[in-house]
This record gives sequence, C-alpha cells and structure tokens, in this order.
Amino acid sequence: MRSIRSLAVLALLPAACSNPPPSAPPSTTAEPATAAIPGADRDAHGCIGSAGYRWCAASDRCERPWELAKAQGFANTAAAFDAYCGTPASAGD
Repeated sequence: MRSIRSLAVLALLPAACSNPPPSAPPSTTAEPATAAIPGADRDAHGCIGSAGYRWCAASDRCERPWELAKAQGFANTAAAFDAYCGTPASAGD
C-alpha cells in the first residue's frame, strides 16, 4: 500500500511543477519615452560633449580640452582652449 501512495505522489509531482507561477502585477512606474542614450549628445561637429569633447578649429577635430592642453603645453582653462582652437568662448558649451 505504501508503494502505491509513493507512486501516486511521484506521478503527480511533474504536473505540479509544470504550472507556471502567477504573473507579476504590471509595473506602476513607466520608463520615460525619451530616455537619453549615452553618447547621443553630439554637437554640430559631431563632438560628444558628455565624453568631454569640444570642437577645435585649429586641429579640425573634436578634442578633450585637458588632453589638448597637456599635449600642446597651454593652461588647462576654457579661455586657453578657446584661444588655441580659435573658437569664441560662448561657442564651446
């Protein structure tokens, strides 16, 4: 008799495991529809401001001001970068 009960329990065990768990309730917090993609903040020259790049007319490319200052030997300031690159101070931001 005991072996018959054991077989009955074993026979029902897979059926109990095959039922999917109840679904979670829908989230009440929605993702913003206009989530910013990292690196998607390119300026008119294609420079990625969030990565520290600014346009430099002297080198005709996007530069990181602190790297350019070190490589070219000028002070690491916005004014020095603008003077070296030939960009107006207001156009850098």
